[in-house]
Amino acid sequence: MLFLIPAYLSENSPQSYFAPAIKEYILKTDYFFVENEKTARKVIKYFAPEKCQPNLKLFILDKYSKRADLQEAQLLMKQGQDFGLLSEAGLPCIADPGNVMVKWCHENDVQVIPVNGPSSIILALIGSGFNGQEFTFHGYLPIDRSEKKARIMDLEKAVQKTGYSQIFMETPYRNNPLFEDLCKFLSPQTQLCIAANINDPENEMIKTRSIKEWHKDPPQLHKIPAVFVLGK
Repeated sequence: MLFLIPAYLSENSPQSYFAPAIKEYILKTDYFFVENEKTARKVIKYFAPEKCQPNLKLFILDKYSKRADLQEAQLLMKQGQDFGLLSEAGLPCIADPGNVMVKWCHENDVQVIPVNGPSSIILALIGSGFNGQEFTFHGYLPIDRSEKKARIMDLEKAVQKTGYSQIFMETPYRNNPLFEDLCKFLSPQTQLCIAANINDPENEMIKTRSIKEWHKDPPQLHKIPAVFVLGK
């Protein structure tokens, strides 16, 4: 079996936010697909502090992974070994490369078991007040300034034309430049939700304002995990 195990969005999240099944599945196996070993060990310790860390067998599955890198793990699964799949944050396979292994499991009759957990994308959307029936997630915007400008303006047009909420994110250390570009390129009346430090009881911020209002009171988002939503 492949357990799709959610990670916390904030290290300060209370244990009560999470399903007991997460700990149960972590204790069932020592074998995990992970995007980052250090992060994965912290997440496993958070949910199951009694887990023996030296016994863990961690297989890196990130955007650079090739099919050959996964062959050993796939052979073990064919032989009956259960695996867990951990995201860097939130749910596996959403803004996460884990879907590669999930697809392989379906092709090889390995049972896939998803576990309830937080998704920053969904939590930002439901906290925004925008259209939750119809929305599009775009991942990361282009780094190139001219391409980023064009994409931002396209997203604004999509909101105006369709009413679909438009969700995107940025690497935390580039959040402030992205916010500045949003204020520069979007119309003053356009509505923007910023959801930062989601699930952190002390520092969570989810606010929806017009660009004009944001421009008057800009947030400090440097190195803070955040999700951005345009809508109406």
